[in-house]
Amino acid sequence: MAQTRRQEADGAQTAPQSDRLVIDCYEIADPRAAMVEDVRRGLLARPKTLPAKYLYDEVGSRLFDEICDQPEYYPTRTEEKLLSEIAAGVIEEFGPGQLVELGSGASRKTRILLDALTGTVADASYVPVDVSEEMLRQSATTLAEAYPGLRLHGIVGDYEHHLRDLPASNERMVIFLGSTIGNFTDLEARSFLRSVRGQLSEGDALLIGFDLVKPTDVLNAAYNDAAGVTAEFNRNVLRVLNRELEADFAVDRFEHHAFFNEQESRIEMHLRAATAQQVRVEAAELTIGFEPGESVRTEISRKFTRNDSERTLRAGGFAPHRWYESADGYFALALALAAPVV
Repeated sequence: MAQTRRQEADGAQTAPQSDRLVIDCYEIADPRAAMVEDVRRGLLARPKTLPAKYLYDEVGSRLFDEICDQPEYYPTRTEEKLLSEIAAGVIEEFGPGQLVELGSGASRKTRILLDALTGTVADASYVPVDVSEEMLRQSATTLAEAYPGLRLHGIVGDYEHHLRDLPASNERMVIFLGSTIGNFTDLEARSFLRSVRGQLSEGDALLIGFDLVKPTDVLNAAYNDAAGVTAEFNRNVLRVLNRELEADFAVDRFEHHAFFNEQESRIEMHLRAATAQQVRVEAAELTIGFEPGESVRTEISRKFTRNDSERTLRAGGFAPHRWYESADGYFALALALAAPVV
């Protein structure tokens, strides 16, 4: 049975660990105040925005897992195939004692690496980090059953705040899959990678996914699936605000709108007001008007070239080591090493 250590941001409260599965739950001291500030800043901006992290409550995490199974959504199956081709070689080369996954979700692709890890490294550990406690508990428990020799140390928290809480280890490999790096602006990506580098020793490894530039029709279809799962995922952020901040968004009066912005080389996901309306966010003491057709941007997903990817890695404190690209050129995995601190 897994043991949980529920801790405040200062890590004050602890509970005994089990031998194989520990889950630490970290909480920001005042998460509601942080959310109020994020939402206030975003809705008062021009154009309006909402932080993408609020898409991922328990419902949003499940919907995103469904998105990964949609026929239009190429990233998951393409990255999964690529991982199956390279996993054994990557693990054999580095033999990491600890595999850390940032934004682990259901850990569905991770099994490919865990198969290679548990067959190569004795007494290895896996550290999934995810904001969704429900999703992390489910996946960690399933993995503990599937890999009886593997130690698991789950961290429920925001990897923007809780990287310093990773369990100590030598020979660490961090994985950041799904091209989640594309959800950051260029400046944010560099800052994030520097914070990851700060938790690594020189020569530790980072395996990271990059979604590559490709035909616009393929990109647009991937974020506008025929089943409407991405649309529901997108609108879910309004349900989160209604629940958490006593907002009164009329969810069915906002339309999902996703498109490739060629100038910025990124998909932009928006919620567009179908009619003129006033929205009250009670917790933020804020009333916001929407004109018909006005939108609020909820997520970006940047698309990279190899040069873009390697420039981003270097700026984040990593030395590109190997580049693995899918046969169709749709997706790449980059293996990089923590560079010397200068």
